[in-house]
Amino acid sequence: MFKLSSLLFKSKSKSKNALTIIRTFNNLQPCNASTHANSRVPISRNFCTAPERDSIEYDVVIVGAGPAGLSAAIRLKQLCRENDTDLSVCVLEKGSEVGAHILSGNVFEPRALDELLPQWKQQEAPISTPVSSDKFWFLTKNRAISLPSPFDNKGNYVISLSQLVRWMGAKAEELGVEIYPGFAASEILYDSDNKVIGIGTNDMGISKDGSKKETFQRGVEVKGQITLLSEGCRGSLSEQIMKKYNLREKGGAEHQTYALGIKEVWEIDEEKHQPGAVLHTLGWPLDHKTYGGSFLYHMKDRQISLGLVVALNYQNPFMNPYEEFQKFKHHPAIKPFLEGGTVIQYGARTLNEGGFQSVPYPVFPGGAIVGCSAGFLNVPKIKGTHTAMKSGMLAAEAAFGVFNEGLDMNTYWDALRNSWIWEELYKSRNYRPAFKYGLIPGLALSGLEHYILKGRHPITLKHGKPDHEATNAAELHSPIHYPKPDGVFSFDVPTSLHRYKVAWLNF
Repeated sequence: MFKLSSLLFKSKSKSKNALTIIRTFNNLQPCNASTHANSRVPISRNFCTAPERDSIEYDVVIVGAGPAGLSAAIRLKQLCRENDTDLSVCVLEKGSEVGAHILSGNVFEPRALDELLPQWKQQEAPISTPVSSDKFWFLTKNRAISLPSPFDNKGNYVISLSQLVRWMGAKAEELGVEIYPGFAASEILYDSDNKVIGIGTNDMGISKDGSKKETFQRGVEVKGQITLLSEGCRGSLSEQIMKKYNLREKGGAEHQTYALGIKEVWEIDEEKHQPGAVLHTLGWPLDHKTYGGSFLYHMKDRQISLGLVVALNYQNPFMNPYEEFQKFKHHPAIKPFLEGGTVIQYGARTLNEGGFQSVPYPVFPGGAIVGCSAGFLNVPKIKGTHTAMKSGMLAAEAAFGVFNEGLDMNTYWDALRNSWIWEELYKSRNYRPAFKYGLIPGLALSGLEHYILKGRHPITLKHGKPDHEATNAAELHSPIHYPKPDGVFSFDVPTSLHRYKVAWLNF
């Protein structure tokens, strides 16, 4: 029961609520236990419990220890110190540790971090590889054609985002934030007035048929006067909240549109390594009707992060984004980087690409939605970390105003629309929908928007069909025959899942 252990290790905390959590789990009656002779913490322990859930209370509950959630937590505690007051702040994270579900490899814009923790350099944040070059290629099957780069990465850094959020987690705890990894929020709690009052964590020890095992553990109710949802792209609770309170309609937002990003981290030969070098591509291996592109970032320690992003409104149902990524690595301009190298990590995640047109009203009774759950990715920049962080900071300031000044969370929406997040998203709003017309028209329209109009086009383009409606019937396309992976540059799915350290239960 490593998840219980993660809470028990919090026993060093002197917080009343932290001790409440520990007592909650210590009060469960063990069915059997085995304890390491030299440890106070059980290595393996089974529990029997009553069906009622225990409940703990905080002032603010944050779901998700990503950049947005941790920025919100840090900002709240900063405001408490600045105003000589205190609020209890809890962050729940479904990963086994902070950063466990964050994929490495990120071109980081430090704008929000400069505002949140201006002394981050002196405080040894894991940000040390400035962008040294920035290239943009159009790929054909056998060639790489250099184009003017639309990305302005001067002053940005190539980082491991998982390392950064671990560092932020430590900073949050130094300020008094309580972080509990290993606990997934599985449901929203409401009061009799339909106001959100917290979340319930998932039950553990459930068989495939729904019956309770001997190891069954009831989840815990974690209640807060304000709940901030920072679950990442298409968070399950955030989506429930949007539907329940009609937040897309309230914000005048279109549907969200998504992409799938597939990524590997390689360790390459020293002579090929160019710390801080950044490369983005369009074109091959994707067809001209499919929006997407690739990236290759040189991190420190001879590591590179490379991947392929494929929009999920592709038409051909036989197209496999995973297999397209395997093809990409065999391109004659990409393969030389990888020769003699070794894959050390694999991962995949979805991205929000709706941008300005798809941002919902982010406030609901009892809380707010922050970060990628709301969809603040700047598509042409291919960056969302800085906007996610800033949204968390703005939500924290609104939440503090609720406690300290008697305001309401709607000030978060006002602050968003007056922030540089809104300015960025507005200027870039037509980039993604331009590509619904195809690759070449999309390049022409986005180039006009970026280089000439500078985001001031009088028309805001619509996204068109939702992603799932864009897929054609199979009879309109021919099957795609992908080459067999060679085990050197391309790999089968089980091999990649092993690198992702995916674990599952055999029921």
